[in-house]
Amino acid sequence: MLAVAVLAAGKGTRMKSALPKVLQPLAGATLVERVLASAGNLLPERRILIVGHQAARVEQRLSHIDGLEFVVQEPQNGTGHAVQQLLPPLQDFAGELLVLNGDVPLLRADTIDQLVASHRSSGADVTLLTARLEDPTGYGRVFADAEGQVSAIVEHRDCSEEQRCNNLTNAGIYCFNWRKLAAVLPALSSDNDQGELYLTDTVEMLERAMHLEVNDCDEVNGINNRRQLAQCEALLQQRLREHWMDQGVTFIDPSSCTVSETCQFGTDVVIEPQTHLRGTCQIGDNCRLGPGSFLENAVLETGVTVVHSVINSARVGSNTTVGPFAHLRPAAVIGDDCRIGNFVEVKKSSIANGSKVNHLSYIGDAELGIKVNVGAGTITANYDGVNKHRTVIGDGSKTGANSVLVAPITLGKGVTVAAGSTLTKNVADGALAIGRAKQTSKENWSGAKP
Repeated sequence: MLAVAVLAAGKGTRMKSALPKVLQPLAGATLVERVLASAGNLLPERRILIVGHQAARVEQRLSHIDGLEFVVQEPQNGTGHAVQQLLPPLQDFAGELLVLNGDVPLLRADTIDQLVASHRSSGADVTLLTARLEDPTGYGRVFADAEGQVSAIVEHRDCSEEQRCNNLTNAGIYCFNWRKLAAVLPALSSDNDQGELYLTDTVEMLERAMHLEVNDCDEVNGINNRRQLAQCEALLQQRLREHWMDQGVTFIDPSSCTVSETCQFGTDVVIEPQTHLRGTCQIGDNCRLGPGSFLENAVLETGVTVVHSVINSARVGSNTTVGPFAHLRPAAVIGDDCRIGNFVEVKKSSIANGSKVNHLSYIGDAELGIKVNVGAGTITANYDGVNKHRTVIGDGSKTGANSVLVAPITLGKGVTVAAGSTLTKNVADGALAIGRAKQTSKENWSGAKP
């Protein structure tokens, strides 16, 4: 049996943020969500988050994670004190306890799997993750023999000058025999520079401690400030881009683009410079995105082209072009072989196959049929100041330039709307609709003499 505990009680003062450190965003997910995901392969019986600073806010943000338990650490008096809070909820538990840090978000699932497997095969009371750092300043030093058995961990502030020459550092990730750990936790002492209870002190108190050294030191990067957050973002983005390039995605200028970990791409996708994808984007084969585009929770079928545009929670059909300077807002559904042109905004509307909205138009709360041609400057006036209303335009209809369709309104199939019309009534199939004020000219209005 396995229980996973994540230390997430700290305030993160150096972040200079009203947001708890573990809720800081990184490539589309919070730090703590990434930490929890790193142990996902293990299918633990228990998952516990140890919270403290803004505990209610953290619990609310993570309420979507099924089976996640919360334990409050108050006051926050060190990592050992945090794990002591597990004694009541795990009093009947027999198995391993994996302890993760909520601010170490780059750990790969494979690394965590290896740590647990190594712990189980060695029969150790505790196995900790270690890394050899070029600059180990600030990290606890691990002292071990050639077989990997650990004799001590000394926090940086408590190290002598000689001990600080050791660059094998503690990553703060542990796998314990819970029964053995529970027996020594009450004996922890705060006799140290910080006056806190260190979880690291349990290593010397347990009979057999082993360590596993990571191959990639970047995995154990902790985040304490905005600079470190940016560094981790850059590392994670590089990791994501390299993964997708190996899967057949082309990045013209990789360093200028960002993607979320939950994005999915088909093959032969081309991503132009300064293009960013967030959330759960799904991009089909042969799409071309950018330059200068932003997509969030967007679904694009095959062969879609997006140029200098924003697509947010919208769906775009195959072989459709979007942009430049178009905005597809939530619940916009665009069919196949469509054209959404420059300075066009579409919101909560469906546009069927083969239709075109080429330029300078707003389509809101509307339903457009097959092969509709929307002229420049067409507006669906969907809001009366209190309620939103629907506009329906039938197959094969077309609107002239600078038309206003005042909803609720239905245009039948094959309707033609004359340029400059403002329509307030339904139009029958095949009709020509003209809604203009009568033109009047006043001679000599300017007062000029003949």
